[in-house]
Amino acid sequence: MRLALIAHDEKKPDLIEFAENRKDDLEQFELMATGTTGQRLIDATGLDIERKQSGPLGGDLQIGAEIASGTCDGVIFLRDPLTAQPHEPDITALLRICDVHGTPLATNLASADAVLDELIDQLSE
Repeated sequence: MRLALIAHDEKKPDLIEFAENRKDDLEQFELMATGTTGQRLIDATGLDIERKQSGPLGGDLQIGAEIASGTCDGVIFLRDPLTAQPHEPDITALLRICDVHGTPLATNLASADAVLDELIDQLSE
């Protein structure tokens, strides 16, 4: 099962802390992440993560393509709702493709725990 990890700059520390706290759970997945987020997660946790391009350079769209092709089973995307993002159309497209394909999507820490717990339950079925 493949899981995407994405975080806006202001949320990267939160995602790193989440990954450190849930490392044992995350190790059960094939992980992918946008560029900078992926590298920071690798450096902090040692998790094996496939890095895509950074979000503004197309990483969000690369993950969207994985969802559309059925090779991504969930997305944890810690978004910063208080800061305008230069690649907002790409972000909107990623959120839309999650909805279109019924892909579980977490956009904050509370929903990240819930999505990860549900995906872990699916792994053990």
